[in-house]
Amino acid sequence: MPSKPAPIKKAAKKEPAKKEEEKAPEAAPAEAAPAPAEGEAAPAEAAAPAEGEAPAAPPAEEPTPPPANAPAPATEETPAAAEAPADAAAPTEETPPAAAAEAPADAAAAPAAEEGAPAADAEAPADAEAPAPEEPKAPTPPPPPPKEPTSAPVDLFVEDKNDTSVTIIWSQPEVVGDSGLDGYTIEVCKDGTEDWKAVNEDLQKSCRYVIKNQTTGDRLKIRVVAVNAGGRSPPVALPEAVLVKEVANRPKVRLPRFLRQRYVAQVGEKINLSIPFTGKPKPVVTWTKNGQPLDTKRVNIRSTDRDSILFIRTSEREDSGVYEMCVKVEDFEDKASLILQIVELPGPPASVKIVDTWGFNVALEWTAPKDNGNTEITGYTVQKADKKTGDWFTVLDHYHRLNATISDLIMGNVYKFRVFSENKVGVSESATVAKEEAKILKTAIDYKPPEYKERDYTEAPKFTTSLSDRAATVGYSTKLLCSVRGFPKPKVIWMKNQMIIGDDPKYRQVCVQGICTLEIRKPGNFDGGVYSCKAKNTLGEATVSCKLEVKQPAVPDAEKK
Repeated sequence: MPSKPAPIKKAAKKEPAKKEEEKAPEAAPAEAAPAPAEGEAAPAEAAAPAEGEAPAAPPAEEPTPPPANAPAPATEETPAAAEAPADAAAPTEETPPAAAAEAPADAAAAPAAEEGAPAADAEAPADAEAPAPEEPKAPTPPPPPPKEPTSAPVDLFVEDKNDTSVTIIWSQPEVVGDSGLDGYTIEVCKDGTEDWKAVNEDLQKSCRYVIKNQTTGDRLKIRVVAVNAGGRSPPVALPEAVLVKEVANRPKVRLPRFLRQRYVAQVGEKINLSIPFTGKPKPVVTWTKNGQPLDTKRVNIRSTDRDSILFIRTSEREDSGVYEMCVKVEDFEDKASLILQIVELPGPPASVKIVDTWGFNVALEWTAPKDNGNTEITGYTVQKADKKTGDWFTVLDHYHRLNATISDLIMGNVYKFRVFSENKVGVSESATVAKEEAKILKTAIDYKPPEYKERDYTEAPKFTTSLSDRAATVGYSTKLLCSVRGFPKPKVIWMKNQMIIGDDPKYRQVCVQGICTLEIRKPGNFDGGVYSCKAKNTLGEATVSCKLEVKQPAVPDAEKK
């Protein structure tokens, strides 16, 4: 049985302390050398006892003093890690001696390792460096002000929906702040509950989102929250829950082109207007007149899947107004309006009177009719009648003014006047007759015809075109021409060689409109000479002359032989 080891705590107080905590493992190797014999110095590295053998007991005497260059003994500032191996191997008062004897060899070798520690530390420098002083720290800055969230998004509404999804759009918040906008969170819950759940995992950047994978027939409450560094904004929610149901076609009213303007019909006509529309499923069609429900006793409405018919059997003026048709498919609707105007003939003018009468003229004035037939007045028709005959004649038609002057009346007659009104339907059935009568008085007229001085057109004969010398061929007729004027009409005399030709059949004399012609029929060799034309009247006479030469025809040389 090995001898009982001495308490290690007392020996540890006399051992020099290590300078740094990192040298503690180096001072206690796994295999420690055996304790030195009595009176011998302990080697630097001691061998540990074999496994299973009891550790050697330390000598009762004090250990060999450390070398002169060994570090100073540990003080109160020495780390507790330097004493940890010695305390671990030493038995305490609470540990029984048998348990201390059965400690492993490595724990028993700890005292020997601690005794060899001064030898390992002998190589450290004699003077140890003092620790560097700590640098002063900068003052801590104040915390930044807290960031605020944005205001709530605006203008949230449903853009589209079908059996499994709902598409919503909205606009960004009016107040974003310095923190900016990170995105949006879309939350839904079933109608009647408050179990709000986000449907997007990541923040939504755009202002449009499709909520997918919903159950057909569910009613969803939807809201949108803006998120930034300051947190969540107040939510904006749809005013009503949305029914998840497909809308195949949005309702659309196809108003015909002729109904886009005012539709005009006469009193008593049948009104039958068909207005087509589209929408699926079958839209709900409603009609109003001037914003009020229709009178079903007057107006009949018949609607099918494709159109709606407005039917009035016998129209009256009270049927005029603005009719509005509304086609609705769930949350979607479309409206169209048409203006129906029922017109009839106007009434006569309210009054007609004769304002003035002078000469052959009468001035009339009248006022517009009290009943215009539910449409504007387009003109007036004015008629007159002679009191003797009583027959009416139209003097003005489609006249637009409220006064007129009637002229070209017959002197001595008495006239009556009446006026009709006219609109786009036609002329009023009756007319308004003026109470007064217009009498055209006879007036004395002294007519003195103007005196005119007669002009003297008398003139002595004067030839405006004289005769010209001519050459003729034997056997070929020729003419002599000249022109003369004068008043009274001058007498023309033709002469040959100062001798009057007279009624010689060889010559033909013609004088028309002052043009004088002398035709010489087939002149011979003796018909040449000086021809003269003399014109004579009471105021004088004039003469012109010319020379006529008659030549023989040319004969070919063959005929001469």
